[in-house]
Amino acid sequence: MPEALPSPGFLFTVLAFLAMIGPLVMIHELGHYWAARVFGTKVDSFSIGFGRRVASWTDKRGTTWQLAWLPLGGYVKFAGDMDEASAGASPELRGVPEADRGQYFAFKPLWQRSIIVLAGPLINLLLAVVIFAGFNLAYGERTTPPVVAAVMEGSAAEAADFQPGDRILSVDGQNIDAWQDLVAEVTMNPGLPMQVTLLRDGSEREVTLTPAVIEVADRFGNKGRIGRLGVQSTPDFDVRSVGPIEAVGLGFEQTWNTIRSMVKLLGHLITGYRTIDELGGPLKIGKISGEVATLGVPAFISLMALISINLGFINLLPIPMLDGGHLALYAAEAVRGRPLPERAQQWAFMAGFALVVSFMVVVTVNDLASFGVFERGAQLFG
Repeated sequence: MPEALPSPGFLFTVLAFLAMIGPLVMIHELGHYWAARVFGTKVDSFSIGFGRRVASWTDKRGTTWQLAWLPLGGYVKFAGDMDEASAGASPELRGVPEADRGQYFAFKPLWQRSIIVLAGPLINLLLAVVIFAGFNLAYGERTTPPVVAAVMEGSAAEAADFQPGDRILSVDGQNIDAWQDLVAEVTMNPGLPMQVTLLRDGSEREVTLTPAVIEVADRFGNKGRIGRLGVQSTPDFDVRSVGPIEAVGLGFEQTWNTIRSMVKLLGHLITGYRTIDELGGPLKIGKISGEVATLGVPAFISLMALISINLGFINLLPIPMLDGGHLALYAAEAVRGRPLPERAQQWAFMAGFALVVSFMVVVTVNDLASFGVFERGAQLFG
């Protein structure tokens, strides 16, 4: 195994993290802001970061644009909202005349509020599509046929009687059009049985096998668990130029496949197959951002696309405090024909806040543990 590359210095890592997360947060919040503007909603403040403001200015519409000292997120505060999380309307709105209510988010029709909330995560996903489409247009589509060239001795594939020349058609009902598709399906299912359909001598065969669980490390020494069948691809590959329309179509497909992987990972976490110890938080994202930045601009932009998808996906989870939580409350409102009682909404937001804070604490502890902080502390004070 080649020696791991050294991680970049602290300052470079911080700058890379800011260059990564800052634009993604801004794009997300601009999605909310632009949608609000379309529907004539007054915006009090637009913030990148939380906490005390570092710099700010107020535009002619009365919106305060600010940069805060903790750059781990941001918010758009609509006029009349109780707080930055849009956890409800301010009591002051109860006395607003009917003629003036059109500018307030709380009085907007349900479908407009839903679009405004959905616009943030959606624009993060669309950003990933644009990035992927750009790479597809610049570099073309590189594919390797899903044909087995060799079977490793003692592997799960050998136990399932895979043979050189077998063509993989599907895995768990998911079509496999290229070797990259097979790798994506297998790596996400370490130790889990899989149903594989393969083509051999003109006839299809159904095979059930369980990928081995292996620990791998990237070129910087970051470790992770993946599944492995124990097969090798053919050395043949094809690089095909694509036009703008096809590049965008492939961008949507690549974004959707990434979301599928995230849904599968979430399912593994819920069922207990994977533990939350495998998740990383802001510190890990910062570390990886710095490392990938040393590999060049294309690699950094590729990582930005993946993190943008993560940001959009996580914000769509039905957890109060997140955009998905707002959408879940709006869905309940649509079913009931009226909003949930104010008390119920307050309890939901408090529960969501506790869940989000708890999650951040856990992943931050994971990050510190992965950096060896606790081991060094034990050695220092033990």
